[in-house]
Amino acid sequence: MDTRRYRMVVTSGLDYVSTGAQVDARLRDWLREPPKNYDIQAFAEGRNEIARGVTLDHDSATGTGGAYGRWRLRETAPDGTWQTTLVIRQTESRPTRVQLDVEHLPDDPDTLPTPAKTPRLAASLLDVLQARDGLADVTRMPQVVEAADIDSVIDELCDAERRLPIVMATAPNGADFDVWLERTLDPLVRPLAGLAILYALAPGADNRFNRLMEYHRVYGGGIRTFLPGVDPAWAADGQRHRVMSHRVVAENPARARRLLAQLPQGLATRAPLPPELDAVPVLRARTKESSGSSELERLRDENQALFEILEEAGREQRVRADEIRDLKNELQRARSDEITLIAEYDEQYRELHESRVQLVTVQKRLLALGAAEAAYAPDDGGPAVPESFAEILERIEEMPRVHFTGARKITLELDDQAYGSSWVRMAWDALLALRDYADVSVDAPADGAAFRDFKQWCEDAPGGRHAISPRKVVRDESRTVKTNTVWRKERTFPVPERVDPARRLFMGAHVRIGGGNTVAPRLHYHDAARAEHGIFIGYIGPHLTNTLT
Repeated sequence: MDTRRYRMVVTSGLDYVSTGAQVDARLRDWLREPPKNYDIQAFAEGRNEIARGVTLDHDSATGTGGAYGRWRLRETAPDGTWQTTLVIRQTESRPTRVQLDVEHLPDDPDTLPTPAKTPRLAASLLDVLQARDGLADVTRMPQVVEAADIDSVIDELCDAERRLPIVMATAPNGADFDVWLERTLDPLVRPLAGLAILYALAPGADNRFNRLMEYHRVYGGGIRTFLPGVDPAWAADGQRHRVMSHRVVAENPARARRLLAQLPQGLATRAPLPPELDAVPVLRARTKESSGSSELERLRDENQALFEILEEAGREQRVRADEIRDLKNELQRARSDEITLIAEYDEQYRELHESRVQLVTVQKRLLALGAAEAAYAPDDGGPAVPESFAEILERIEEMPRVHFTGARKITLELDDQAYGSSWVRMAWDALLALRDYADVSVDAPADGAAFRDFKQWCEDAPGGRHAISPRKVVRDESRTVKTNTVWRKERTFPVPERVDPARRLFMGAHVRIGGGNTVAPRLHYHDAARAEHGIFIGYIGPHLTNTLT
């Protein structure tokens, strides 16, 4: 994992002009303070020589596509050059972005760069910019999360706009919270300024967090790093988010500090830049010139061809930068898919193992009862499993209390997907379970009263009835999804007038078909079984837009 460069990308809470003023002031303070002690009087547009072997390039532009300002500091060192680049960028009505890079450029191309440490400038900027990443505040030190803040924090974990990891820490059992915060956690996360969103769960808040995030718990002095795209309802997703135990921290704090920083550092340098920052043109800083210099004008004319070559080289550099960006995008998607597939495999293997154990147990009981033939008899059938989603849509019509009201075209397109065969079997299993749940809810109210919804049915279905893993059933969408107008509209589907006079309903309840990733389909439904209307399936199709897509 590449951790040699430091990169901070945040959204400023200030407007563009105020952001520029704060960045300029903090940069000047950083340059004139020890150990740099540079001459900040020579600080203007173009290239500035601010010390021996130290240059500061500054350029800016404003146009119809937005505005940007950039400062690039280059400091010559015995083994190469240290380069610090600071960019502020605004496009249209979007908030101002701030990017800070620090990297070592060796003189010898065969020499590896020296890893860059978190600069003091990063913490200084976070103090004044009201920095954010999506819904979350980005601060230099951990924010204490009380029990009342947990819902907001969970929204931040699921936020689609979040780029940075969230580092969530808990105090060891019996420890004084304030002492632990000051002496253990603060030094541990100091290198993460600008690289992660930092939280410390207050006493009591950890209990509520773990109740709501049952698959993503953190407790007992542990520290968990939550990657972007948390899915609280999917058990296998918990494996994506690393946990550092209290033992690791207590045994060797310095090593724990390095380990904790590796993932955020790697994510920061590996992730593609936001499009607006990626669109900032390549720096073309030139030495400031005095007006009316005839000698310089003559040299410029004589070297016009050279400048044209340089411009062409700049265009070529931009092409290479675009290729690198595309490769980073592909690599990020591939790594995300790999993690998801590992998690899905583990979940499916666990379910298969549980089924095999249950089968062996039943066979043993049948043998003990002298029913050896029944124990090992082949499946005597029942209706064949559909072989396509087209067949599923036909078979739904045979279920009197399960109604499909969605767009058939979207569902039929799933038959062209590579994983269609397994998806068909999983979708059919879900439909059989929904059918049995609806039948019991209507035909046997006394029995059905024990099941308040489909998820509970799957947790404790009566013998001989169909059910699926309750982990695949999600009772509702997150608050983030429900309050997003566009996403909510995507999940609003037709129903008969007898169900709702508006003939459309938001269907947050859904079933995961084929796992928890954003490739596998979803089945969205409305449960009207209690009203004897049955189950209305408004959608079977690709994963709709949410915090993960």
